[in-house]
Amino acid sequence: MDRVIKRFIVASCGSALWALATGAQAELADIEWAAGGVAAREFQVAPGKFAEWCGRLARGEKVQWKFEAAAPLNFNVHYHEGKEVRFPAKQDGVTQADGTLDVALDQDYCWMWTNKSSSAVALKARLQKGR
Repeated sequence: MDRVIKRFIVASCGSALWALATGAQAELADIEWAAGGVAAREFQVAPGKFAEWCGRLARGEKVQWKFEAAAPLNFNVHYHEGKEVRFPAKQDGVTQADGTLDVALDQDYCWMWTNKSSSAVALKARLQKGR
């Protein structure tokens, strides 16, 4: 849990600091890889909040990802390089997307969805490690 809290504070900058200051709750989760290199998770992204799903990946790995949401969300895949935040993928206002992350650095990578609406949004996401 300590790793998730640290990542929350560092990774989410403005949104996280606002959430901490106001007592708002974001949904944070570590990626748990099952047999065969698959991870799947469902989230309820609260109004005005975000869900973040993070895990350590090694350079050279590939991760195929996809998600479906019941309403539009802002989405990104990100990691930190020093004080800079890098975004291998970023899309706003989408209900579904898929892609492949080519891991460039040994690093913690996060899949993040932000709900700008006034209603909770159901989200299903799936990751698959490949070569």
